[in-house]
Amino acid sequence: MMAAPRANSSALRALAVEYKGLQEEPVEGFRVKLVNDDNLFEWEVAIFGPPDTLYMGGCFKARVKFPADYPYSPPSIRFLTKVWHPNVYENGDLCISILHPPIDDPQSGELPCERWNPTQNVRTILLSVISLLNEPNTFSPANVDASVMYRRWRDSKGRDKEYENIIRKQAMAARAEAERDGIQVPLTLEDYCIKTQVKPSNSESQVEMTDFYDDDYDEAYDDLSDNSEYGDEDDNDSGNGES
Repeated sequence: MMAAPRANSSALRALAVEYKGLQEEPVEGFRVKLVNDDNLFEWEVAIFGPPDTLYMGGCFKARVKFPADYPYSPPSIRFLTKVWHPNVYENGDLCISILHPPIDDPQSGELPCERWNPTQNVRTILLSVISLLNEPNTFSPANVDASVMYRRWRDSKGRDKEYENIIRKQAMAARAEAERDGIQVPLTLEDYCIKTQVKPSNSESQVEMTDFYDDDYDEAYDDLSDNSEYGDEDDNDSGNGES
């Protein structure tokens, strides 16, 4: 098993808050879980193909790995499910601007504002990934063949079926695998969209968040600190985890 990044209390706090929030208030289009209960730095994500797109019915699994200095550095995402897409490398690594460090690189064609910044979070990342599935960036593709095929499909207004057939076949295979794992894949817009729930009042929210910081977070942090894979670093540690 790959060693987790050395513990950084601010990174642990950020990840604990985000993970708890996504469990309590799921976002339409994806679900998350920890790969190992004692490691907040590695998540498994199930991304559902949006209705009325080529990816409809698919459940695409991916692994998200967070660096030790998150959220100051971006996580990485690798698809575990086979995905034929202009912005996904053959090994499953995702190439998307939001996960690139915020450096000024004129050769990339990306503006610094399009890249990672610490205000981003898992919600914004995965919603951007879902959007990218249906609207690839073909200017600097990770998979050139998929990019050429996608443009041919797009420019022919769907008459050239090669790209479409590959995606639909992959979506069907991904759905079958998900159903074998007991995952119910949404097929309609109604099932895909999560119903809005009434949020608690500000005072109730404050109590819940305070309780989380005082109890849940401290307990999670203590458990992680006791794990031999983690060091006892302070907030100023900027060591990088493995990608």
